[in-house]
Amino acid sequence: MSKTNAHIMRPYSTYQSKLFATQLTLRQPANSIDKLSHAIASARVDLNPHQVDAALFAVRSPLSKGVILADEVGLGKTIEAGIVISQKWAERKRKLLIIAPATLRKQWQQELMDKFNIPSTILENGTYKQLKKDGTLLSGNSLLICSYNFAASKADVLEDVEWDLVVVDEAHRLRNVYKVGNKMASAIAGVVADVPKLLLTATPLQNSLLELYGLVSIIDPHVFGDITSFKEQYIRGVNENLRNSRLKERIKPFCQRTLRKQVLEYIKFTQRVAMTEEFVPSDDEHRLYEQVSAYLQREKLNALPRSQRTLMTLVLRKLLASSSYAIAATLQKLVERLEQTQARQSVLELLDGEIEGLDELTDEIGADAVEEASGKLTEEELQDLRLELAELRDYAKLASGIRENAKGAALQKVLATAFEKLQGIGAAKKAVIFTESTRTQRYLAELLSQSGFENQICLMNGTNTDPQSKAIYADWVKKHAGSDKVSGSKTADMKAAIVEHFRDTATILIATESAAEGVNLQFCSLVVNFDLPWNPQRVEQRIGRCHRYGQKFDVVVVNFLNKRNAADQRVYQLLAEKFKLFDGVFGASDEVLGVIENGVDIEKRIAGVYQTCRTADEIQLAFDEIQEELDEQIKAALETTRLKLLENFDEEVNARLKVSHDQTKAMLDKRSSLLLMLAKTELADIAKFEASGTVFDLHESPVDSGALVGTYNFDWRAADSKDQHFFAETSPLASWIVSNALGRDLDSNVTLELDYNAYPFKVSALEPHLGKSGWVAAEKITVSSVEDEDFLAITAITDDGEVLDAELAERLMAIHCSSISSCTSQVPTVQLEMAIGKQRDAVARKLDERNAVYFDEEAGKLDSWADDLKFGLETEIKQLDKDIKEAKKSASTAMSLASKLEHQKNLRTLEQSRNAKRRSLYEAQDRIDEQRDTLIKKVEKQLQCTVNKTKLFVVRWSLK
Repeated sequence: MSKTNAHIMRPYSTYQSKLFATQLTLRQPANSIDKLSHAIASARVDLNPHQVDAALFAVRSPLSKGVILADEVGLGKTIEAGIVISQKWAERKRKLLIIAPATLRKQWQQELMDKFNIPSTILENGTYKQLKKDGTLLSGNSLLICSYNFAASKADVLEDVEWDLVVVDEAHRLRNVYKVGNKMASAIAGVVADVPKLLLTATPLQNSLLELYGLVSIIDPHVFGDITSFKEQYIRGVNENLRNSRLKERIKPFCQRTLRKQVLEYIKFTQRVAMTEEFVPSDDEHRLYEQVSAYLQREKLNALPRSQRTLMTLVLRKLLASSSYAIAATLQKLVERLEQTQARQSVLELLDGEIEGLDELTDEIGADAVEEASGKLTEEELQDLRLELAELRDYAKLASGIRENAKGAALQKVLATAFEKLQGIGAAKKAVIFTESTRTQRYLAELLSQSGFENQICLMNGTNTDPQSKAIYADWVKKHAGSDKVSGSKTADMKAAIVEHFRDTATILIATESAAEGVNLQFCSLVVNFDLPWNPQRVEQRIGRCHRYGQKFDVVVVNFLNKRNAADQRVYQLLAEKFKLFDGVFGASDEVLGVIENGVDIEKRIAGVYQTCRTADEIQLAFDEIQEELDEQIKAALETTRLKLLENFDEEVNARLKVSHDQTKAMLDKRSSLLLMLAKTELADIAKFEASGTVFDLHESPVDSGALVGTYNFDWRAADSKDQHFFAETSPLASWIVSNALGRDLDSNVTLELDYNAYPFKVSALEPHLGKSGWVAAEKITVSSVEDEDFLAITAITDDGEVLDAELAERLMAIHCSSISSCTSQVPTVQLEMAIGKQRDAVARKLDERNAVYFDEEAGKLDSWADDLKFGLETEIKQLDKDIKEAKKSASTAMSLASKLEHQKNLRTLEQSRNAKRRSLYEAQDRIDEQRDTLIKKVEKQLQCTVNKTKLFVVRWSLK
């Protein structure tokens, strides 16, 4: 065969091209950074070492049923999960499900598409029915995202799917799964029981170790024994230091957590800057507050049913603090309710549309949704009702007559000052204003429109049925028609449309709190709390919409201070000083927020102050008590078990992250180099590469559609800024190149003439072989076990019999090929087979050693689980022994015969129970050992390997 001129233009031969493509598509071992190489190399995000480290932790063992990723708020748990999801997608394992709070579904969809190019479908009742009807529910072409409620309601269907991965976001919602009656948590635990899973939460443990037990039991029921043995070993009267040490060792394979303070070396967080705007309510506003507040403090009210009193009072106080517009309409509804005493509405019906997040608040407070019908009222009760009705009419009239709110005027003033501050730091002129009332939201929109912001305002709430929102949504759908941005879920798409409009067009977003949950507003750096929630976690979530990873500027947080309300002033002081919400780098820490459970407890405590204190002195004293309690709780929280269990020493984390960073960089450099060499070879005839090599123009499409033509860039940042195609491994063009290179059948009767001088790098180990010739063989070894893995075996020999090791053979095949000539020499099959056989043996040894580690880890886990169960059984017998001892003591002191007989009867019952348990103990222990052995055999079976080899090529080489 003569020299083939077609190959001269290309830097590499088709043989080398096939080798590069094979290297890029190898399915890597679970315990190496290369496992995630495809996902990391294709991500449109600046990956940080802790994110790669967390993702690697999630895939470190193919036998693992899942992990808890528990990084602090703002460190990118979504990105960590996205890396794992992306790798599964690349491996064609596409039965993927994300369970998240309903408000976060669209954010997940956008993150996956924008950063990892993975399409997804939001499952709601409508889309579910359509997909089921079409038979495409699990087509494997789209990842599925659903809410907690949807997952629980369709648990029977979802349980039947062999998911490749399930991600549960905000997984702390499931931590009480061990409690009887927790139907949602139990249903979701059933969905994820036998599949690989990731639980994402910043707070896996708040107040009780049982919460940790609950989450770990969702990951794997064979980590701890039953709840009885867990309590005995880790909660009741144990040595705390020993307990923490043992627990930490037990959960180490299942839970990883990184703190914000541990990543400051490579993540620069901006500051929070607090602004407080004081205002003085008018006399009418103050009188309205005082009168309604005094009314709410009465022991008995006809307008507020006893079963709903706590909830109604809390909501009315929120509305009262918001604006006169918010409370006026609700007061009128109370009037109408009392006027129709025989058709009383429930609290949900009465407050429908007045305040958002009411369902969640109702669940937390525990109010009844339906009020029981009342009997016929007595004349005295009717007279009492008439008097109360007259009062409510007066309050409603007073509220509706107030046309100007002092806090609204203060907002107009502070916005001008805050925008000047933004201009000074170079931030965009944008503000998000939070309110808890939809009526206040409308009032503020009208007020600010009249103050120079007309056509610069957009709203976000639970319905967005206003004409402006509908128009924004329609324009957004039209703009993105046919793209993956349109999910088909109107709720999620409406939110996405409004966020995009705010980012690109509007100056001010007025949002209700529940509607804005989960949205990313990092392009905005001004947060205005028009209403200040009493729940610190709510406040932190609001600010966290803007003050988050990726924010480029300091975030200004504006709060209002009512100078005529001592309680409001103390609430602000509590949130600012004890929870440190409004200034600094991090805001409230997880530890501090963790002391208040879900935040509703402190909200109820504060409501109690408003409800019971009538004088300024009483208010001050009550808040002093709350602050003292919080001081103690926060101090305890900083010494809490969570710190000792979930957080590693900084030195340990820093060392681990440095290794992760170095390994990731090396891996990315190698993959980028392989992709570049492959592209230059496969596209030589139809693309022009710039001198840098990382940008090229494709002037002719390799496929008929022509859709691939354009400018490509290996750097996603540059590609996005210049409106070019990002040449990721997941891009259609890269996929075609790889597929084309892999699909070739190659002839062995050729010689690759390699030109060392044309290669841009120095490879000292190859220089002694200049002028020599020989043979090179490459094959792919596929090992099928728990997961399929691929290994490249490559060897080269010289004509004088010297064997080049795998690394040097790989370097040899990276040298530019100047030409290909025919070859008539006999292939030295025996020598090549011996050399490559040694590499196969090395792979086998490596796998055997690694699988032994996996086996030991699983066996150790199951041994501990079995010991826990046995301990629980033995504990029951020990307790019965104690009870018998006490019973004997009581029997000896009994005075009467009847009493003695009764004691003896009880004693016999206890002894019979103990003896029965003793007899059954060994049988139960045998059953536990049998279960353990069955599980061990399952592990052994999973680790059995079958090996296949695929020949890539055998070819002759010469190096000049």
